Amino acid sequence: MSSEVAHSFDALRDIAKKSAQFSVGLPAQEEVREYFSGIGFSLAGYQFIAGMGSVSELLHVPKYTVIPGVKAWVLGVSNIRGRLIPIIDLSRFFGVPSERIRSRDKRILVVEHNDMLSGLLVDHVQGMQHFEQEGLKNTTSEPLSKNIVAFVDVAFNRDGKDWLVFDAKRLVSDARFTSVSLTQK
Repeated sequence: MSSEVAHSFDALRDIAKKSAQFSVGLPAQEEVREYFSGIGFSLAGYQFIAGMGSVSELLHVPKYTVIPGVKAWVLGVSNIRGRLIPIIDLSRFFGVPSERIRSRDKRILVVEHNDMLSGLLVDHVQGMQHFEQEGLKNTTSEPLSKNIVAFVDVAFNRDGKDWLVFDAKRLVSDARFTSVSLTQK
């Protein structure tokens, strides 16, 4: 090895030693936790969370046109960016009383399943919610209406209150939900 190459090699070795002396170690590896994330909303005093993949949009309650001959829980239809969306009063569909809050606080959760869009009127939206997966439980301490039970399998508990995991895709696939005409048998 020539003296020039040896000198360059020694210089690189010195740089490597100094870098190692002043380097900061990697952070301690913490336990990885899985989270369930979704849109939190309230309806009739219950707290729900709809998974992120099930809600495509949140809206203020739009103007809608009333449709004759449909069940009372179908408020009407609204044109949202060129697409007609039925506006469904979710508390009426479930047969539970809506919370008496200002109508300006109510929101529409737009859910899409296959090619069907539906706007679900809820009492209030709490925004993004995150729950540790290990907190998931298969039962709820809250007594639920039999109409709600069909769309809730599991819950998370936060501060002594259950957050019911709402299956919006199951709702829009349900025959009771898709049978809106008063004359259908």
